[in-house]
Amino acid sequence: MAHKPSFTVCLVGRPNVGKSTIFNKLTRSRNAIVDDMPGVTRDRMFGTTDLSGVDALVIDTGGIEVAQDDIINKQVREQALLAVEEADVICFVVDGKEGISILDRQITEILRRTSKRVVLAVNKVDNPRHGDLLEDWYELGFEDIVPVSAEHSIGLGELSDMLVKGVPDEQRYVKEEETKEEDAEAPITITVVGRPNVGKSSLINRLMGEKRLVVSEIAGTTRDAVDTVVKYHGKEYIFTDTAGIRRKNRVSQKLEKFSIIMSLKSIERADMALLVLDATEGVTMQDERVAGIINDNYRACIVIVNKWDLVEKDTMSSARFQRDLEEKLKHIAWAPVLFVSAETGQRIHRIFETIEQVKLEFRKRIDTGPLNRKIENWTSRVPPPIVGGHRPKFFFITQSRVAPPTFVFFVSKPACVADPYQRYLMNRIREDYGFIGAPIKCIFDHRPGRHAKEEKPRSAPGPTKHKEIAQEKTSFKRLARKDPKAAKQKRGPHKTAKEKSHARTGLKKR
Repeated sequence: MAHKPSFTVCLVGRPNVGKSTIFNKLTRSRNAIVDDMPGVTRDRMFGTTDLSGVDALVIDTGGIEVAQDDIINKQVREQALLAVEEADVICFVVDGKEGISILDRQITEILRRTSKRVVLAVNKVDNPRHGDLLEDWYELGFEDIVPVSAEHSIGLGELSDMLVKGVPDEQRYVKEEETKEEDAEAPITITVVGRPNVGKSSLINRLMGEKRLVVSEIAGTTRDAVDTVVKYHGKEYIFTDTAGIRRKNRVSQKLEKFSIIMSLKSIERADMALLVLDATEGVTMQDERVAGIINDNYRACIVIVNKWDLVEKDTMSSARFQRDLEEKLKHIAWAPVLFVSAETGQRIHRIFETIEQVKLEFRKRIDTGPLNRKIENWTSRVPPPIVGGHRPKFFFITQSRVAPPTFVFFVSKPACVADPYQRYLMNRIREDYGFIGAPIKCIFDHRPGRHAKEEKPRSAPGPTKHKEIAQEKTSFKRLARKDPKAAKQKRGPHKTAKEKSHARTGLKKR
């Protein structure tokens, strides 16, 4: 990960004016969800970009609705105001087609009370001839006004120039050496996944000690995949809070489908996944599905059992829950389990300790020499079963990469290594070397330089082929009866048995 930019831009405005589209265009990503439904973005979204030579951090906020008093809109307002405080410049996005609304005027009053510079981005101005519409927006009192069309990428260059106006030259470019040095110390990326309303956002808020994410009892309040940098004992961790992953038949809104896709993508781009479960509900079928997704993507994993403070306990409570996990989450039986409470802070400190342990296991490398001594022991103790009349012979093993730990077995017949025996070898690796919290990937390949391609057995001709051969013989016999000379020409170089015998003995046919 590159260094954190020192220049921050905050996008604010009422719902459905195109803030997320501008965010995606400026950061050259599709991190923010874009939809015609107002109020799509609820949390703050962060993205880094180059604004006319300035390395900038862009913050997208939820649409501000001053008159709405429900809990979600109230928290979205608080999030937007927090983002304004963090920003160096505010990009106030408005809808150029609809004109000035009462809500635009109310937001203007809020922004005037800040000491921050404001750039007014009049969005949805698709035609340059509509520039005369900007005159109406000057009555809001802002000096810097830029017409743009985010959807058609019109005016974004002018907007970038206006946002960084006045930034000193020494802040405009980052040295390549500095970037490389910081990339080498990139923090681990952790995605927080699970079903809706299991406490993912509350968990991150507890970890970082501030209300960074919108938290509510209403299931599904996190729709974007939100990146949060958390510092603990001098080390940085990047947490991604995702929308709750539901079963497909429960995903009714198109928007929620986008959120789930983004959650799945966040698993793909993360190094580690925290699978959050609800202790009061136990392990559900959907939890098993999410565990399968984590395992299929070979991501390190820690299982977090949240809301443990709400469970009626006895001396065997955690043991019973642990057995249930082992039985139902077989995909990630290698993942450590923590029983915590985001509400009370119970055992929260152990999350960072476990992350550090799992990170080391995920990046651990085993020398080839000891591995090969182990493979001799494993295969002699339990020889590989005979498959297709062949018992595979193991030549040697090596660890080809880390994160995830990947082991390559060189075998005489890779296709003959049955799945149960593959699991046996994987379990032996864990038994001898640990890899707690890390998935293990095993590859079975031919010995280098030999048997590059396994010969496929020649199959006998099928019924259709036999029929074609019989028809060809019959037609040739008919031709031989009618015109022997033509038949001989058609036969070509083929010879009769007598001719072949004469050819072998060197005699000529009289």
